[in-house]
Amino acid sequence: MFVSEFVRYAGVVLAAPFVAARLHAHASPNALADAATSMAPVAVKVYKDANCGCCKEWVKHMQKAGFAVTSEDTTDMAGLKKKLGVPDALASCHTAVIGDYLVEGHVPADVVQIMLREKPVARGLAVPGMPAGSPGMEGPVKEKYNVMLFDRSGKSRIYASR
Repeated sequence: MFVSEFVRYAGVVLAAPFVAARLHAHASPNALADAATSMAPVAVKVYKDANCGCCKEWVKHMQKAGFAVTSEDTTDMAGLKKKLGVPDALASCHTAVIGDYLVEGHVPADVVQIMLREKPVARGLAVPGMPAGSPGMEGPVKEKYNVMLFDRSGKSRIYASR
């Protein structure tokens, strides 16, 4: 029994490179590139004040992470946040809309990606204020901060900590 299992295992190991070569020969030379480009980047619409430099840096952070970001300058961020349902206690300088979710402030792109994968029942994510060291607020000082998940009623809980 042991010998036959060994022969079967050895046959698989020895045959694997030849099988892989045959499969590769029949695959499109651009199969990997085709698969990568068929996945459309996630659209992000950012509302921000035209004079806010950290907002522009957060947009770059999201773009580097592969998001398709467009931004719109507005002079009434407070009114926009109220209309969209951002709780006052969680407010920051810019607000993004990603599908049915809001992303308020300097939320790291990887946490946004986790939220989009997990699809929690929530209104969105927020990093209240403008913590030093958060995406868009990089510099020599790094504060610890929480990324909050909030619902439509304004209730929130810690979703991630940095």
